[in-house]
Amino acid sequence: MATTPAPPGAPPKPTWDPRSATPLPWLRPTIRIRLTLLYGGMFLIAGILLLSIIYLLAAQAVRTGNEPLYKIVDFTDLKVSSSTCPVVDNGGLSLSDFNAAISECMDHQRKVALDNLLSRSLLALLGLAVIAFAFGYAMAGRVLSPLGRITRTARAVAGSDLSRRIELDGPDDELKELADTFDDMLERLQRAFTAQQRFVGNASHELRTPLAINRTLLEVHLSDPGAPVELQQLGKTLLATNERSEQLVEGLLLLARSDNQIVERKPVDLAEVAGQAIDQVHAEAESKGVELRGTREAAVVQGNGVLLERIALNLVQNAVRYNVAEQGWVEVTTAVEGGQAVLVVTNTGPVVPAYEVDNLFEPFRRLRTERTGSDKGVGLGLSIARSVARAHGGHIYAQPREGGGLVMRVTLPI
Repeated sequence: MATTPAPPGAPPKPTWDPRSATPLPWLRPTIRIRLTLLYGGMFLIAGILLLSIIYLLAAQAVRTGNEPLYKIVDFTDLKVSSSTCPVVDNGGLSLSDFNAAISECMDHQRKVALDNLLSRSLLALLGLAVIAFAFGYAMAGRVLSPLGRITRTARAVAGSDLSRRIELDGPDDELKELADTFDDMLERLQRAFTAQQRFVGNASHELRTPLAINRTLLEVHLSDPGAPVELQQLGKTLLATNERSEQLVEGLLLLARSDNQIVERKPVDLAEVAGQAIDQVHAEAESKGVELRGTREAAVVQGNGVLLERIALNLVQNAVRYNVAEQGWVEVTTAVEGGQAVLVVTNTGPVVPAYEVDNLFEPFRRLRTERTGSDKGVGLGLSIARSVARAHGGHIYAQPREGGGLVMRVTLPI
């Protein structure tokens, strides 16, 4: 795998899962929360306007005719007692002072009445606002419940389950139209994916037979000791080409199968799977002078053992083949972290630019090259590993290692 130094100042491309947890998820401005705030806010604004109008009308009503309708002109032998206007109980007031005290007391009572009206209205408005927000939240949830059903179906479809449908009942409104459109889209997608997988599977099966016949004929030809050297060399070249074609066909078939959701699941220990992969690659690693190391702890997942072994084998093979010429090593570890089974394959090797990492997971792609011009594989290893991981509900990430090489991390649910 030939590489060239990364261009200076090239922006790094993220290689880890970008879907990080949202901080404080209960503060996320969901549509339901926004509708609740809209309903409650509109009620609150309307209540404030209504309260203001009532207060102004009441104030105008009690202040109409601020001048007293009567005036005492003679209060000889007049005795007045009032608990709300004690100033009139005092004796010795002149007639004008007495009338002024009565007017002041009446103004004070008007002010007290308006203040009581305002405070009680505010309390009532506050209580009604709480009820309005709660009612708006409940109604928003009821209105948006079809959207929640659509979201759950879309989430299930994102997990490779294209057989799910919304099948929304209810009135023929905009939400039902959206759900029906989504169901039609899923139907077309399922037909397209099924046809694509069936085509790849059928093509791979059909190509197996002629390739097997070619291999047999070439092996028979090479077993003839009397064959000329030139023909033997040509036969070896054709046999290598045929073997590479067989690997390509097998890879396409496995890729088509691994894109489907795993139905039959059994307990599989990633430590055992990784150990089998190391055993299969051990001879190749010794011939290249690559050291295999690492500690493997038990990490049992539910899945298909053959496909999971393919993940480990592809990662370890790539780590051995794309390594340094001297003092190279490959570290394979398994563990359980955060409730997930983790397989990590780290290797020395050429420096890999961060923005090139994601391209390695594309079919028939290698680092800055296409599938032609290399005898190390057919360019499907990482694509198959990613498809198998997704079929098991997991993820595979790649990160450039400091000093050269890659860190491949596979996480699978337990």
